[in-house]
Amino acid sequence: QVQLRESGGGLVQAGGSLRLSCAASGRTSVMYVMAWFRQAPGKDRELVTSINWMGGNTYYSTSVKGRCTVSRDNAKNTVYLQMNSLKPEDTAVYYCAASTIVRDISRADDYRYWGQGTQVTVSS
Repeated sequence: QVQLRESGGGLVQAGGSLRLSCAASGRTSVMYVMAWFRQAPGKDRELVTSINWMGGNTYYSTSVKGRCTVSRDNAKNTVYLQMNSLKPEDTAVYYCAASTIVRDISRADDYRYWGQGTQVTVSS
C-alpha cells in the first residue's frame, strides 16, 4: 500500500502563487506515475499534471501549462506542484494520485492511490 498526503492548499488572491506538496509513504517502490488532479464543485475530476517517478517526464493540461510546474524529490518521496498566476477558475480540491501502471494519465480511474485532497481557493 501507498499512502499519499497533500499539504499547501489555502486561500490566495488572483495572480498569487501556492506550492502544494504530496508526501508518499509505504511501498513507494511501486510508484511509477504521480499526478495532480483537481475537482471543482459540480465538475468532474480533471488532470492537472503528471510526472514519471523515475525519468521525470512531465505532462501539463492546457489550462495550467505555463503557470504550473511539477517536480519531485525522490529522496523525500515527495512531489510538488508550484502554481503561479492563479485564477479564480483554479479554485478546486487538489488531489495527489499515484499508480504503478497507467494507460491513460488523464483518466482518474487508472490511478490506484489517492490522497485526501487539499482545498485551493483563489479570490478575484
